[in-house]
Amino acid sequence: MGTQDTQESNQQAGVGGTGRRALLGAAVLGAAGGVLGLSGTARAAEARTGGGHGGGLKSLPVPTVIGHRGASGYRPEHTFGSYELALDLGADVVEAGDLVPTRDGHLVCRHEPEIGGTTNVADHPEFAARRTTKVLDGVSVTGWFTEDFTLAELKTLRAIERIPANRPHNTLYNGRWEIPTFEEVLKWQDEQTRKRGKQVWIYPETKHPTYFRKLGLGLEERVAKLLHKHGKDRKSSPVILQSFEPTSIQRLNKLVDNPLVVLLSAADSRPWDFVETGDPRTVADLITRAGLREIAGYAQGIGPTLDLVIPKDAAGNLTRPTTLVKDAHAVGLVLHPYTMRNENPFLPANFRKGTGADAYGDSFGAFRTYFATGIDGVFTDNPDTAVLARADFVNG
Repeated sequence: MGTQDTQESNQQAGVGGTGRRALLGAAVLGAAGGVLGLSGTARAAEARTGGGHGGGLKSLPVPTVIGHRGASGYRPEHTFGSYELALDLGADVVEAGDLVPTRDGHLVCRHEPEIGGTTNVADHPEFAARRTTKVLDGVSVTGWFTEDFTLAELKTLRAIERIPANRPHNTLYNGRWEIPTFEEVLKWQDEQTRKRGKQVWIYPETKHPTYFRKLGLGLEERVAKLLHKHGKDRKSSPVILQSFEPTSIQRLNKLVDNPLVVLLSAADSRPWDFVETGDPRTVADLITRAGLREIAGYAQGIGPTLDLVIPKDAAGNLTRPTTLVKDAHAVGLVLHPYTMRNENPFLPANFRKGTGADAYGDSFGAFRTYFATGIDGVFTDNPDTAVLARADFVNG
């Protein structure tokens, strides 16, 4: 996820049918109250069958557990170590690929094009002169950028933990894995599908597509070319594509038939492609009924920040759910909000325990509260926690 998710990380850290929506929509919950609605048996059956509809995205369990950059609560993000652990821990889908380009046009998987915080590039004196300051979506950023490196150069680097203050144990794995390419991910997906005997799903994102298009490194065409090459550009393909820029999703909609999801940041923010083209709309406009109907014309889902599903008060406590789930479902869109994390700083205030930056709070309570709104799935850094929380929810 993009700059929006970086901001969300620092402060707090797609598709089904009417059957499951009615089911989960019936489970209405206050800020920290109990779940009401259908029986646990009915919910469990619904979760197993994906709402009673077969094939494609609709075959995924509900709520869908999406490993955010893999199992990034336990391993440095966007590494094959993180991706494989997410599958081991029960994730239904792995967000394998925040996609950014290299100087020579390859797509690699990094949280952001700036790699100073996610690789050991600072330890490579041969790249010291590459450190620079750029304006990325209106924000001045200093560091090392993927578009200034060839793929061969990036392959000499190794991944490190992005938020060591919150995840000191993850630093044990610093330097263990290299940066994967998107094509390597597509091959890995096939290998893991064969190895595990079930279809592995991935959920890549186009990162800062307007920024890269202006550099002559358009992302969408590169994504489509690789998906076509590997036979994964169809409606039934186990690859969901996402972006914070609606025009990137619209572009992809013309290039591939994959399920598409528009990511949505804070209500008062503007997608960067809107800023560049002078479109005055904010995310608040996109989540109106009219805005959601427009999105439904070219996408199958939305990925809102969790605050758009249940806002927080000034103290950081959850308040009451908005109508976003109901409104999105009314136009046929699914919701995969982001991002659930176990550590205290990323949880709503009323689910924190103690003050430790790396200590876990009541993440099970938070999962239960968000699941009860009727969301179709959730991005999480801790897939094992999400899987257990889902079992509690559907069987409770």
